Amino acid sequence: MSTVCPLFKQCVSAIRQNVFIERMNVGDKEFHFQNWFEARLNDLGESHDRPSRNTYPDFRLVRHAEGYELKGLAYPGRHANFDCNSRPPCGEHNDRRIFYVFGRYPANPDGDLYPVLDLVMCHGDFLNADNMYFHENKSFRGFGAYGDILVRDRKMYVAPTPFALADGTAHHRTLILPNHMPVDDDLIEVATLVRREVDHVVISYHFDMRANELKTEFAPNPNMGREHAFKAYRLKGDPLGAVTLAEHSR
Repeated sequence: MSTVCPLFKQCVSAIRQNVFIERMNVGDKEFHFQNWFEARLNDLGESHDRPSRNTYPDFRLVRHAEGYELKGLAYPGRHANFDCNSRPPCGEHNDRRIFYVFGRYPANPDGDLYPVLDLVMCHGDFLNADNMYFHENKSFRGFGAYGDILVRDRKMYVAPTPFALADGTAHHRTLILPNHMPVDDDLIEVATLVRREVDHVVISYHFDMRANELKTEFAPNPNMGREHAFKAYRLKGDPLGAVTLAEHSR
């Protein structure tokens, strides 16, 4: 059995009960939402590896082959996309099923305690259905007048958030899962969201250092046109407003 349903319900329950995020210091811009989520894992009694920088996903469960990647977003502020510094989003990594948790909180709180304003927990496949790409950072030496400068090809990926992909998720608590995953009876289905794979995918890129131009090469997607269906859920007692794919997501 997956942990995602009880964990989502635990998060919604904490929000309903005004269990606030606690900021340890003003410069803490990364771990305050992680600490709040870790407390929900502890409430469920789920053993996990503690998060640290440059690990993926942030939380790797011990008794289940699942992991959770956290993305805290200040509101108002950037919400349409997020940086993936280590690897593109995916739904499976090292034989673990990966879920993403997006939580928004006030951008300028008047203290060190503040609420989770809204929440989306989703399967990684909703963000990107390609689980076969293996991320590597490469480098070469030979740049510069003396030929001894190292150039690092350190990739950064910028992916859309569920708040941008699906209208109706803002200001609510929403769970988005593949349509084949079973859910608890107190989770109410509010939408079916179908994402369709594109006809052509990027297979390489080339950077011209003289012209400062980046060029990409495309190839036919072997899964072109394949549809991936997901269900959106709300916990019983929450508003059941409609959720629809945003136009660009279609």
